Amino acid sequence: MTLLNERYSYTLISRESVEGKRLYATPDGGKLPSVTTILDKTKPAEKVAALQAWRRAVGEKKAQEITTEAANRGTRMHKYLEDYVRDGTLREPGTNPYSVQSHKMAKHVIEHGLVNVNEVWGVEVPLYYPGLYAGTTDGCGMHQNEAAILDYKQTNKPKKREWIDDYFVQLCAYAEAHNELHGTRIRKGVILMCVKPDLDEKHNILGQPKYQEFVLEGAEFEKYRTMWWKKVEQYYVLNM
Repeated sequence: MTLLNERYSYTLISRESVEGKRLYATPDGGKLPSVTTILDKTKPAEKVAALQAWRRAVGEKKAQEITTEAANRGTRMHKYLEDYVRDGTLREPGTNPYSVQSHKMAKHVIEHGLVNVNEVWGVEVPLYYPGLYAGTTDGCGMHQNEAAILDYKQTNKPKKREWIDDYFVQLCAYAEAHNELHGTRIRKGVILMCVKPDLDEKHNILGQPKYQEFVLEGAEFEKYRTMWWKKVEQYYVLNM
């Protein structure tokens, strides 16, 4: 049985490069920065310094390898989950060890996370807040009978709640855009996260993935919603 129930009509938005900046072209003629661009350009100095320190510590080449591998693993896991939401089937991974790893992660998210999702209104949902920002969220729908933005994440190591402020801000950004465009009242976001199982030198999978779920709602949602709008204001002040 499919989770997909297309209650809303989502209009595609295209990406384009303008003077070296990646922008979204929206149906109303706008050319808007992405949510991730705004977060990147308003990142606190201490976070920038911490990332730079990590890259120096592991070496630039190794840092790039880790980043690329994580991005590819995330893309594969997302594809398995998207297909499952659309038709209720988890595709087989074949024999590639990296695909098998991502497949096990997607299966773990389905069994421990999507089991709590009643329906999904769209996959890779394009959203924008007219005149201000745009982006694409992994999904939105009903989580335990409440409207919510859904975000799939993979990670090398387990995360603590206090480490993922940007993820929470992102959820609020997409909720605000969905509410503005579609007249909803979403005040909840859910991060469905999977910690990867390791591979040995022969690419055999060691152990099992670990599922983590972070639910953002109530006063905490309002806190991060306010934080998002401050970042939007900061971005436009810096780019006037």
